[in-house]
Amino acid sequence: MAKKNTVSRGRIPTHVAIIMDGNGRWAISRGLPRLAGHRAGTENLRRIITACTEFGVKYLTIYAFSTENWGRPREEVEGLMHILEDVIDKELAELNKEGVQLRHIGHLERLDPKLQEKVLEAIELTKNNKRLILNVAFNYGGRDEIVCAIQRILKDGILPEDVNADLVSQYMFTAGVPDPDLIIRTSGELRVSNFLIWQGAYSEWYVTSVYWPDFDKEELQKALDTFSQRDRRYGGLSRTIKD
Repeated sequence: MAKKNTVSRGRIPTHVAIIMDGNGRWAISRGLPRLAGHRAGTENLRRIITACTEFGVKYLTIYAFSTENWGRPREEVEGLMHILEDVIDKELAELNKEGVQLRHIGHLERLDPKLQEKVLEAIELTKNNKRLILNVAFNYGGRDEIVCAIQRILKDGILPEDVNADLVSQYMFTAGVPDPDLIIRTSGELRVSNFLIWQGAYSEWYVTSVYWPDFDKEELQKALDTFSQRDRRYGGLSRTIKD
């Protein structure tokens, strides 16, 4: 008998963000090159996207390539670029069919012009899809995003007294997207890693030692089950505490 989804439908997070960590270690533990781990991680992403749509998650943000990742060996960086291009070529049609809207957060400038064009074409093709909004953080950094927001606020001549949290959010790469309810980090590392620093101020975190290529639908359900049991206080008192 197939295992039923047990996540409480009233407690499904609207927005899940994932730091997809552990691809390299997954590969090394199997005697494979690091790029093999990145490919395995990319294949797993397709399964997690499908699982998110089944569970009813409306927004999914994935940390695919940080502004600091350019410091990795050239061969690995070039391999990651090829993987991104392969994903667009092989998966775009199916993602579009399933109602996934692709968005990019970060910078495209350092990418090969051909790859930039493919990313923009994918965004354009899927712009009207509503089933799942997939934000791909590629060449993204949380501090860089905040700096860019400040620069744009100054450029627009906004007065200091008119700057507030809501306005700053409108200048973020994720403008119009609700802040993540749940941030998942695989591989067991206990770091934010410059990911959604502004947006994650009150996000719930779930850290697992499972490497990203092995983080399957069942593992995602564990994360969602844990989230459903959290008491989100946003700096206030617990709902279980009475006056």
